[in-house]
Amino acid sequence: MNTENWTPDQPIVSIKEVHKSFGDLEVLKGVSLDIMKGEVICIIGPSGSGKSTLIRCVNALNDIQSGSIQVEGQEVHDPRLDKLALRQKVGMVFQQYNLFPHKTALENIMMAPVLVLKEDKDEVEKRARALIAKVRLEGKESSYPGELSGGQQQRVAIARSLAMQPDVMLFDEVTAALDPETVKEVLVTIKDLAQEGMTCILVTHEMGFAREIADHIYFTDRGVIVEHGPPDTFFDKAQDPRTKEFLSQIL
Repeated sequence: MNTENWTPDQPIVSIKEVHKSFGDLEVLKGVSLDIMKGEVICIIGPSGSGKSTLIRCVNALNDIQSGSIQVEGQEVHDPRLDKLALRQKVGMVFQQYNLFPHKTALENIMMAPVLVLKEDKDEVEKRARALIAKVRLEGKESSYPGELSGGQQQRVAIARSLAMQPDVMLFDEVTAALDPETVKEVLVTIKDLAQEGMTCILVTHEMGFAREIADHIYFTDRGVIVEHGPPDTFFDKAQDPRTKEFLSQIL
């Protein structure tokens, strides 16, 4: 990616008037938002409101019909853009862990840097072991996914994404498939990343966590951003009737 003209005083992710449709269904209807380096953004809203589609567009997993998405000044949907280079810059963790069942935790974390980026295996292993420690899984290096809890697998998935050394992390409902007792360990891992200065964009239904971790909350419904603001303002002083209705049902 050619990001040489981008400077840290500009948004690290800039989304402008993005429209996205699946067939005749318009899922995003002119969405715009900017994220600065080091910010933590939480996107909340009812199912089908377009929030997961939006962050998948940031990583070019979904294309867009019109508008602009830039990461460090580079247009994500430029057909000349190297998608591999983009996904080094922008890591993503999904609701499902998608780990390779026949590979250990350590091997899962090492695979992309070694096989895709052709990095030195010994250097990658050092980084992978450090990441296992970061996500609090010391001693699980040789465990296979089937031997790990859902929360542990999700933390391996986070470490796997971090192994590519991204500048931005996207989290798409990463606790939605977890048992309640394993949710906290994953949220603590994400909180640690945020406190270290990682730029994070989270789609989440964990409202308490969003209030605690986010610099800014965006509420989406029917493909548009209805309301946004800092957590205290958003949760305590929401203005839009649709926002108030949504919050009254979940808080």
